[in-house]
Amino acid sequence: MVAPGKSPHPDDGSHTSPLIPPADHLDRLIHERLRLGIVSALTAEPVLSFTDLKKLLKTTDGNLSVHARKLEEAGYISCLKSFDGRTPRTEFRLTPAGKAALLRYLDHMDALIQATRKLTIAD
Repeated sequence: MVAPGKSPHPDDGSHTSPLIPPADHLDRLIHERLRLGIVSALTAEPVLSFTDLKKLLKTTDGNLSVHARKLEEAGYISCLKSFDGRTPRTEFRLTPAGKAALLRYLDHMDALIQATRKLTIAD
């Protein structure tokens, strides 16, 4: 039996609350830790080289390449490849679409935090 004013929490994952934004609205592309690190770093520093990002995020070449490519394919970051003499140089920038996606993601996370605080206080 469910207490008055309380919602049942079915085991099938279909529970929704008017206070909590639906999970399917969360941008899963940005939600992954390393990709969130990339877009966050590019918010703080508009242009970062592959080497700078790799050091900043403490990751491997392969891992950074895979995650940066996913963000690039989504149009969230741009990648410019050039040469400094004979040394290849890759630079990343956050695109307007990437900035908008990050702001939506942060708004969603903020709504989750606020809803959780309200629910915690209500208990």
